[in-house]
Amino acid sequence: MTPAELRAFCLGFNAAVEEFPFTPETSVFKVLGKVFALSALDADPLKVNLKCEPELAVRLREEHEAIVPGWHMNKRHWNTVTVGALPEALVRELVEDSYDLVVAGLPRAERLRLDRP
Repeated sequence: MTPAELRAFCLGFNAAVEEFPFTPETSVFKVLGKVFALSALDADPLKVNLKCEPELAVRLREEHEAIVPGWHMNKRHWNTVTVGALPEALVRELVEDSYDLVVAGLPRAERLRLDRP
């Protein structure tokens, strides 16, 4: 997955936006103001921070060298994923899971606006 493909995938979700609150190099992808992915898209190797269920986060770290506790994030809930070291389908699944977790924490009315009850 290229940086452009990662950006397009993140922005393909309902109400997803890209912001740069930290540095011009760090893309922060949000849904209704809540972060679901962070990445320095020009970094080599390409990495992305993604939210994850705590138990699954630990299991993924044990199974994949390319998944480590979230850099500068709550390590219980966030993983840093090295994109090119994993199958693209897995990366896409992890990004979608992160988005879904964030949406699940939104108030019901906002979830319904997103068509994700």
